Amino acid sequence: MKNFWEGTLCGFLNGFFGSGGGVLAVPVLEKEGCETNEAHATSVAFIFALTLVTAVSYGFSGNLDFSGALKYIPYGIAGALCGAFFLKKIKSVWLKRIFGGIIIAAAVRILFV
Repeated sequence: MKNFWEGTLCGFLNGFFGSGGGVLAVPVLEKEGCETNEAHATSVAFIFALTLVTAVSYGFSGNLDFSGALKYIPYGIAGALCGAFFLKKIKSVWLKRIFGGIIIAAAVRILFV
């Protein structure tokens, strides 16, 4: 039942905010026994499935501007490859610090900008 609630909440965050499921998925996966780097990589696969469902749902509701997204996709792919490369190289403690710093910076930006 715990997986039901955690998975549902990850999906809700992803669908409601257009992202965010990974913020919850990483600590959940770590709690389940994944190493930090493995949890980050595994959450990407999980969020990929959620994102596909969310994008289709947004598309059917008319809230998806795919042409606007197209200009970012090549750069996003390049960034994803770079991030996957560096994930293998970075120590878990630094990965947690970087991840936490980005989450804090995003929260501050949302609250004050």
